[in-house]
Amino acid sequence: MTTTTHTETAPSVATGRAGTRGVLFAMCLALVLVVASVSALNLALPDLAIDLSASNGALTWIADAYTVALAALVLPLGAIGDRVGRRNVLVVGTVVFGAASLAASFSDSTSTLIAWRAVMGLGAAMIMPGTLSTITAAFPPDQRAKGVATWSGFAAAGAIIGMLVAGALLEQFTWRSIFVTSAAVAMAAAFAAVLLAPDTKDAHPHRPDVAGAVSTALAIGTLVFGIVEGNEKGWTEPVVIGSFVVTVLSFAAYAYLGRRTEHPLLDPALFGIRGFRAGAITVVVQFMAVFGFFFVGLQYLQLILDYSPLKAAVALLPVAAVVMPVSAVTPNLVRRAGMKATMTVGLLLLGAGLFLISLLDVDSGYLPFLGGLVLAGFGIGLSGAVGTSAITGSLGRGQQGVASAMNDTTREVGSAVGIALMGSIYGSHYRSSLPDSVDRLPADAAESVRHSAAAGLHVADHLGASGQALADGVKSAFMDGLSASLIAVCAVVVVAAVGALLRAPKTPPMAD
Repeated sequence: MTTTTHTETAPSVATGRAGTRGVLFAMCLALVLVVASVSALNLALPDLAIDLSASNGALTWIADAYTVALAALVLPLGAIGDRVGRRNVLVVGTVVFGAASLAASFSDSTSTLIAWRAVMGLGAAMIMPGTLSTITAAFPPDQRAKGVATWSGFAAAGAIIGMLVAGALLEQFTWRSIFVTSAAVAMAAAFAAVLLAPDTKDAHPHRPDVAGAVSTALAIGTLVFGIVEGNEKGWTEPVVIGSFVVTVLSFAAYAYLGRRTEHPLLDPALFGIRGFRAGAITVVVQFMAVFGFFFVGLQYLQLILDYSPLKAAVALLPVAAVVMPVSAVTPNLVRRAGMKATMTVGLLLLGAGLFLISLLDVDSGYLPFLGGLVLAGFGIGLSGAVGTSAITGSLGRGQQGVASAMNDTTREVGSAVGIALMGSIYGSHYRSSLPDSVDRLPADAAESVRHSAAAGLHVADHLGASGQALADGVKSAFMDGLSASLIAVCAVVVVAAVGALLRAPKTPPMAD
């Protein structure tokens, strides 16, 4: 029987029958399932564009429906885990996730696929808080930093793992196989959690903050909706303006009500803690850059370099090879150099790597891409680990479900906004950079070219000798969109680095 840990009052830490290694394995398996599902589908975007006639906007929503649902719901579901047991909620989440993933494999339209991706996001929001909070609540204090650093490394490397598996599947099967495999892994994660991890929870839970849950969910969801739809329909459309108005009002309601609630879901006063605020901003910006880059970068490898899905995934392996060891040594670096220096250098390295990639053109090839990739990997490893430690260290052990959920929220908000922002900038620049010859194509063909670069190259393949000029124009337009989106996100990363240098504390918070 697995021990339930009353995390605020227990004199010792229970880690289940398998000890800390077993807990770490089970939680990292569940973590990789959630993170991999953000990135894995990016490899299938060219196929989805053709198979389901998906536009750039539809592709953005296929990627973002999952992250929006996850980001919007992870805070309240993390709080529920604190009350009823983090592992219990995690296991239920794997069942929801697995069932939705299996259903998604039968989708025959973009709207159906988007809907099932949103349900998968609900399941992921139940899984994600329990992974980190179980580690921080179950591990003894002297091992907690190492456990968090390992978790952070897998959070970054899990995206690459997901793409490797997806690439291998796409070599033999269709994009539907990605969802079937995700469903199988979800079941394996459920069994591992039940067998290896303790069910930790808050010994003295407070009354649920319903207003906080609703306001944060509305704010996050309408923010991403406004970004995506603004690019597709125009920034002055009433529905877009309305969504941003709801975003501002929802954030304002969260701040106002949170200060007047005895036990808020996420106390707004926490953002007054320099370490917590710096950690949250760092994680948001890092994941905005990373997953926004995956959204467009994988298409560069497949459409411009003509890599197969598996080869494209393998081409990103250097990121994981760098991130994992850098994340592992980051706690030592923080002790020696301080949180401010580590955080600032990490963000600057990430920005520098993205800037190098933004300078590529159609004929650059892989090696210059690899140089930027490795540089960004060092930045990801440093900034991710120190940002996560700053957030979790700001709250006590009984609140680690909320601390973990806040960390997850920042990651998923960053991922959702990154995909939406970079997808929108890329899409608008791609369309505006297409050659005038597109207008002379048959209406259906011209619309396909404008929808996506993958569809544009597909049209060019069917035009015979005259298709080469169109293919060259589509690739050039793609690179214009890629460069513009990377430069925009690079600017955000640099601003965050300057903010960390000026405002982040030298040492991280260390709560019990």
